[in-house]
Amino acid sequence: MTDRRRGALRRAAVPLLAVSALVGGCGVLPGGSGGSPGPIVVMTWAPVGTDATNMPGMLGMAKAVESYVNDQGGLHGRKLKVLTCNERNDAVAVTDCAKQAADAGAVAVVGSYSEEGSSFVSALEGDDIPYIGGYGITEDEYQSLMSFPVNGGLPALLAGSGLQLARSCRKVALVRPDSITGDQFPIFLDQGLREAGKHPVEDILTKDDSTDYTSVATTAVGDDKASTCVSAVLGDHTGTFFDSLRRVGDVRPKVQLSSVIGSVQQSVVDASGGAKSPLEGARIADWYPPASDPKWDEMKSVITRYAFGDDTIDVADPGVQTTWIAYDVFTEVVRAMADGTDIDADSVRRAMDSTTKLSTGGLTPDLGWTDADLLGVPDHPRMVNADIVYQQVRGGRLVQEQPGFVNVTKTLKPSSYAPLKPDGT
Repeated sequence: MTDRRRGALRRAAVPLLAVSALVGGCGVLPGGSGGSPGPIVVMTWAPVGTDATNMPGMLGMAKAVESYVNDQGGLHGRKLKVLTCNERNDAVAVTDCAKQAADAGAVAVVGSYSEEGSSFVSALEGDDIPYIGGYGITEDEYQSLMSFPVNGGLPALLAGSGLQLARSCRKVALVRPDSITGDQFPIFLDQGLREAGKHPVEDILTKDDSTDYTSVATTAVGDDKASTCVSAVLGDHTGTFFDSLRRVGDVRPKVQLSSVIGSVQQSVVDASGGAKSPLEGARIADWYPPASDPKWDEMKSVITRYAFGDDTIDVADPGVQTTWIAYDVFTEVVRAMADGTDIDADSVRRAMDSTTKLSTGGLTPDLGWTDADLLGVPDHPRMVNADIVYQQVRGGRLVQEQPGFVNVTKTLKPSSYAPLKPDGT
């Protein structure tokens, strides 16, 4: 969001300057009345106070960005107004959120989380409202022309996790929700394992809102060999699962542990004992660099200044991080639009469609949503970023296992797999 990066975007995304020629406009702007320009309205939604996964920090981060942007002079001299909505992990609720966004003249939904992809995508498409930087939890986010993802979602995390685990695991047990969203998990994890010539996962289904997973953990541990890996992807309840796993048997199980960011993050490691946590040594696939990386310093300073005391915002939370990146993208694209452009949902969508080589300061590879930027991943045609980061819990801290990003595009669009060896290795 710095002046240097704004200049870089203008040079990289020259087609944005043509947006004003595509959309005429003067007079009342969205959020305004009586011919006086009002604020540029956007919405962020996420689940809060539910029995399953909750992401209140995404809403807090969005409001902090609102204050930050407005202290910088807003966007084209107009205030940014961020509406927040609790979608409650419910199809009706998220559809209502989308209606509120439309009624308020929102130009985009930014940095949001919902597992009800078909519901909110249909609602946004009906009102032509772009969805920028969603969390990446549903397949719909990678199919709609109104969606502009900033990460590779669960497909990239799980496929990359499969590659990561293939290095040391002869067998992988996956514990995941018995849900439509959860049904995708073994598909992508298997893609990584098969590319490395490994057997598919043992798929273990369970509830994602249980308070005890002892029986499920016992099944996952099986004969408790060190060559077995147990991967749990249960959102907010992943920590509960690993706590149950710790109590299986008389001694700590020998199995190796793994997960993906969002199910395991630094707060989960801390809550389960830090360096003495059962997660010590666990391998975690992430979209972004660790929270300790200096690339997050601007986000941290914004939280400190504008959200001090808001304990819902965890700098290591991938939801918070995704919201930050999504707003970075949105504000940079809007600032690069020509002066005098009527900033509405349609012009924002056109601008996003024309954007390429947009820097996020190293938090992701450069992003863009032109035809040339699309990766061609089957069933996920809107995916533009399949880079992930390998992390591991060492000394009670999540640290980067190897430097740089790992690109899993080839894994997500396989043409063939290495043949399995007789012993499955």
